[in-house]
Amino acid sequence: MKRRNFIRLGSAAGVFAVMPAFAWQPAPSVYAEMTVAEMTKRMQSGRLTSLALTHHYLDEIARTDKAGPKLASVIELNPDALRIAASLDKERKSGKIRGPLHGIPVLIKDNIDTADQMKTTAGSLALLDNVASKDAFLVTRLREAGAVILGKTNLSEWANFRSTRSSSGWSSRGGQTRNPYVLDRSPCGSSSGSAVAVAANLCAVAVGTETNGSIACPASMNGVVGIKPTVGLVSRSGVIPISKTQDTAGPFGRTVADAAALLGAIAGRDPADLTQHTASQQLPTDYAAFLDADGLKGKRIGVEKTMLKKHEGIDDLLAKALEQMKAAGAEIVEIEYMKVQQLPGAESLVLQYEFKDGINRYLSKSNAKIKSLEGLIAYNKANKAKVMPYFGQELFETSQAKGDLNTKEYKEALEKINSVAGTLSDLLDKHRLDALCGPSTGAAWCIDLVNGDFWTGYGSYGPAALSGFPSITLPMGMLSGLPVGISFLGKAYQEPELIRIAYAYEQASRNRVVPEYVRSVGRL
Repeated sequence: MKRRNFIRLGSAAGVFAVMPAFAWQPAPSVYAEMTVAEMTKRMQSGRLTSLALTHHYLDEIARTDKAGPKLASVIELNPDALRIAASLDKERKSGKIRGPLHGIPVLIKDNIDTADQMKTTAGSLALLDNVASKDAFLVTRLREAGAVILGKTNLSEWANFRSTRSSSGWSSRGGQTRNPYVLDRSPCGSSSGSAVAVAANLCAVAVGTETNGSIACPASMNGVVGIKPTVGLVSRSGVIPISKTQDTAGPFGRTVADAAALLGAIAGRDPADLTQHTASQQLPTDYAAFLDADGLKGKRIGVEKTMLKKHEGIDDLLAKALEQMKAAGAEIVEIEYMKVQQLPGAESLVLQYEFKDGINRYLSKSNAKIKSLEGLIAYNKANKAKVMPYFGQELFETSQAKGDLNTKEYKEALEKINSVAGTLSDLLDKHRLDALCGPSTGAAWCIDLVNGDFWTGYGSYGPAALSGFPSITLPMGMLSGLPVGISFLGKAYQEPELIRIAYAYEQASRNRVVPEYVRSVGRL
């Protein structure tokens, strides 16, 4: 989750340049930037094995994440990964192929249960004893698809729902995740580690989670593709919760095709987590089928006209993107859609009530010794020097003070949030739009453990989070050596349409840039 205390980013005078690159450089590798499809093709031909690929990624994590620039994107490695990879190689050799992800190593965020030797901690030292007895439903899906669970990724502790002054990508267990493009810049969050690991070629694909912006923002700031699915498309069973209304897991990849492949593996109906829509919804089994280089032809794309005046560099990137979409056959329609999220205080109330309810339910059934939010608060106070060295737990405390989900205040706030889906649908219908788009975020701010994050006033994905609708974020360009993303939003279960549009834009723009581990962006 991200906080929505947006602050306008004023343009400063002066000329900026990227300072010299960090002395460490990535080792030349045939695997760098390799797609899932390319890996699969090599495994099919016998030129690559899952075991060799898993060894490679483990070596790269040791070299890049734990040493070198010390990105701190991976919080724990799976001690069973090599054994699983070898087993999947044997299956392939015998003719058993589970699907497009057979033998592909995948990293998952450390708020997702795995019934193995790894812990599930949400980045908190308070849950170091939490070893799950049962896989999250999406992890079961990944194992059935033949993926190698490589390890777990660092995150903003408690998915950024502990303090209003947090630093994205920091957790008491994993430390501060760094942006691989400029190392003193934020990776955004809360799925910081998943996005950074994909960007830095420590894996091809990874799973993150989002409540509001936690897939879209790190995808944008780390130059990768992130898909925030419709709430309900991917099960939340076994995922440490914030909000039953807004939470979802989703994929990261370096390409739309890779993210779509992972989405196909983790999406699926879970009887234990049916939303009001999912029970009757026909779900695709292969999202790669919607990759269409001509996917923008005849499409009407809405753009938020009021977002053209915040930063001239991002304005230029968006203008270029819109021209590329027009050249690919799309019609651009200027509208105002960000105002649908102007519900002062409502989201904050809903999240606090639902977090208290959800975390108490999760902990009471977990293997953790701490069984309640009240217990977490007490642990953090007793271990403040280790757990809260930079910022506190005011969101924990205000959530603990809330009542249950029958409280009038909660129901009234939830009604306001639930109205966003209808308002957004009506807007899309009124203008006959296939999707909405806009800059995902501004460029990454400096990591600041004292004051916390500096939100730059963008966040075009916000309406999708509040409505439960899907969004896809992918690279839009670079600003002073920092990636900036564009997000496409659509109606519930319109992932196929968004994948067509995003893939067509990706093929027309080719904006993915490999990170160079620059120390800082400085003034000349």
